[in-house]
Amino acid sequence: MEKRTRSYAGEALEVTYDLKRCIHAAECVRGLPAVFDSQRRPWVQPDAADADAVARTIERCPSGALH
Repeated sequence: MEKRTRSYAGEALEVTYDLKRCIHAAECVRGLPAVFDSQRRPWVQPDAADADAVARTIERCPSGALH
């Protein structure tokens, strides 16, 4: 069975992503493209912005796929 949750650790916070829950609304990519870039690997770079800004962007995820 394929793992559907990924974790991306930064200095100040860890972002988790649940692929199964994601509806690809792209709120993360539009909200903070320096951190969330679907064309880059890894696509989440938690240290590319202030931890509070990352947390605010994650809160806007409509599916709850990001934590």
